[in-house]
Amino acid sequence: MRLDKFSYQNKYFNTEVASLPTRQVIEEKYKWNLTDIYNSDENWEKDYEWVTKRIPEYSNYIGTLSKDSDSLYNCLKFDEETGMVLERLHLYSMLSHDGDMSVTKYQAMDDRVKSLYTQVATASSFISPELLKIPEEQLLDMVSSKPELNIYKHFVKNLIRSKKHTLDVKEEKLLSLSGETVQASYNTFSILTNTDLTFPMLKDEQGKNVRMTHGRYYSAMYSIDRKYRERAFNAYYEPYKNYRNTFSSLLNGNIKSNIFTAKARKYNSVREGSLDSNNIPISVYDNLINTANENLSPLHKWASLKKRLLKIEKLHPYDVYVSLFSETNPRTYTYEEAQDIVIEAMKPLGDDYIKSLNKAFKERWLDVFETKAKRNGAYSSGSTYGVHPYVLLNWNGLLNDVFTLAHELGHNMHSYYTGQNQPYHYANYSIFVAEVASTFNESLLLNYLIKNTNNEKEKLFLLEKYLNNITSTFYRQVMFAEYEMKIYDMAENGEALTTDNLSQLYRDVYQKYWGPNMLLNENKKYTWTRIPHFYYNFYVYQYATGFAASETLSERVLNEGKPALDKYLNFLKSGSSDYSINLLAEAGVDMTSPTPTISTTRKMNKIVEEIENIIGK
Repeated sequence: MRLDKFSYQNKYFNTEVASLPTRQVIEEKYKWNLTDIYNSDENWEKDYEWVTKRIPEYSNYIGTLSKDSDSLYNCLKFDEETGMVLERLHLYSMLSHDGDMSVTKYQAMDDRVKSLYTQVATASSFISPELLKIPEEQLLDMVSSKPELNIYKHFVKNLIRSKKHTLDVKEEKLLSLSGETVQASYNTFSILTNTDLTFPMLKDEQGKNVRMTHGRYYSAMYSIDRKYRERAFNAYYEPYKNYRNTFSSLLNGNIKSNIFTAKARKYNSVREGSLDSNNIPISVYDNLINTANENLSPLHKWASLKKRLLKIEKLHPYDVYVSLFSETNPRTYTYEEAQDIVIEAMKPLGDDYIKSLNKAFKERWLDVFETKAKRNGAYSSGSTYGVHPYVLLNWNGLLNDVFTLAHELGHNMHSYYTGQNQPYHYANYSIFVAEVASTFNESLLLNYLIKNTNNEKEKLFLLEKYLNNITSTFYRQVMFAEYEMKIYDMAENGEALTTDNLSQLYRDVYQKYWGPNMLLNENKKYTWTRIPHFYYNFYVYQYATGFAASETLSERVLNEGKPALDKYLNFLKSGSSDYSINLLAEAGVDMTSPTPTISTTRKMNKIVEEIENIIGK
């Protein structure tokens, strides 16, 4: 069935011009139920005022933390209570804004709460320096002497670990005041790429005039019409290329802000500071890149096979995701069909997990369809204590959207189980483990689909999907991580990051990963202009480590059953109650070893060989 024949497509889209619908015409069941956070904007304002009035009260606790256990507990409790409401304020304003970024009211609310975060951070900035002035043995004794403080032991030990990078009270306060400034580049990038950037019109596969959007670009990359893929690729990159100098300025501003913060905290580099926040050794990052570079042959082998089967002289970037084995009119999925598939695929995770998934669907934790001015892409909102997490989608009905649904629900359930089982200060998880649960779900979904087909062509299509997952979630993210490392190295060594060298470096790294079978056109080198993760401060490598970890864990759950499942579910419930490396080790995977990375590359090689055996070399 063609996408434009979907009932929701007919209802919500003007098929003559393929324009995006407004949010108002979408049925409520496909939109977030934000009343689980606040019943009204007025109630949000009341809590905003409540937090604002509490900020001066932080001064009552200055100089009291070393007095006794009760004083310490009262301060930590006050800070927690403020933080809980502040996070709720942020969740509501963020989701309201992301649903329709053209509504200036919610943009203003989102800006206000970000400013409020800075004010609270400034007012509470004395806590860590003051705690660290207390002799370590005395501080640990204080925590142990009062039952209500016992749960803070890991928090305190982690704080002590960060002592040499924690500044004195005045310096911490000054640094906290820079919070909004540090975010300025990313906030501007986000508004520019999501709202202000105008994409050109182009002819779609049926020859109709449509305007390029973020969602249509990703759909187009899966089209079997190569000419359309090329048109869509160039149309999508056109505004990014035109504004490349603006994006260069924004990225430079972000990098310089992060360098300032790292130097202020006495780190040797931004990378060291970023990884140290979760106690991840730099060797893990270096090991990932070096091991992947030593094992690029499976990706090169896949590029060669894809070029041969597509019967083209050279592979282009817009050929990377198109399926070699799908039907002329690929199957599409309604959102409801995707729900059923995901539920079936996740059954190895047990009854309680399935019950939680159904709860998310029934109670409208998800916002489904692409609408005018809605934030592009997909995400899970993460942990907000006392409130369930939410998921943003931009549904196009492709198999890739089914995998996105499973992926974001992995995040969602990780946040949900963490929030249900941990106290406030551990009711989140580090970004190092953030992608484990999401890619774990993708692995289960793919395993389920492969297992339940007797059709050779469909099996080939799914094996290819597995390769695309490894390509995009592992190799591509390692490539991004290497690029990010190199641009920071250049900046920290005093080299200028111009538009030209940012572009040339990206081109060189991309070419190395894809090898001699890939031919790059002019536009591809500007990919760095559109990647939001380059503003996230060494985030992307964790997609790759998370994928490698999840592959190991999912295989154990499927092969070993309940013992492995219990360990995995315990991992989902652990939040930040221990260091990420330790939590993964307890779940059954050692990320300080190159083994998970090597296993992932070997698996890709094995799948390529399996495809070759089926089709005949």
